[in-house]
Amino acid sequence: MDLLSIQFWQELALKYGAPALALNAFIEAIFFPIPPDVLLITLCLAKPENAFLYALIATIFSSLGGIGGYFLGFWGGKPLAIKFFGETKVKKVHNLYDRYESLVILLAGFTPLPYKVFTVTSGVLYASLKKLFIFSLIGRGSRFFLEALLIKRFGEDIVNFLYKNLNIISLLAGIGIIIIFMVYQKLKGRENEQKEVL
Repeated sequence: MDLLSIQFWQELALKYGAPALALNAFIEAIFFPIPPDVLLITLCLAKPENAFLYALIATIFSSLGGIGGYFLGFWGGKPLAIKFFGETKVKKVHNLYDRYESLVILLAGFTPLPYKVFTVTSGVLYASLKKLFIFSLIGRGSRFFLEALLIKRFGEDIVNFLYKNLNIISLLAGIGIIIIFMVYQKLKGRENEQKEVL
């Protein structure tokens, strides 16, 4: 059976349970195309009493996989970026990315954006590994625990809705996160201006 088949990973989840979910969550954050949501939803349906445990496993191993993606970018991508674009340009992009990294990783973790792209990019641009891990936990955790909560509460009735609409819901939530972040930045800027005046 094709390793990229969703059915294959669903069957793997039912056969091996949490270890299969942990493996999938870890490698998906580095390079793998099948999202852990597929296994998480399958396992939550099979054992709803363990839904939050599965969400926790997916969150932890996806965030740890993000560290793997970071070092892949740092060791493999950073030297190539410097070679092709020059160290000065890479530093400029690093400074810009570093400024918004928390928001970017939060959005990548929660929304349909390809998470692995941002974990590897964080390494290429040698951004903060600490921020990557913390905001991966928040973003990934928010997504996975929301799925677990909905399945635990509504059971199989919610699954088709999740498969059809989760990306849209996540995207809207992502827009909300951006708005909150912008408002926070604006209020923080005003607070700093008032301190300077005083």
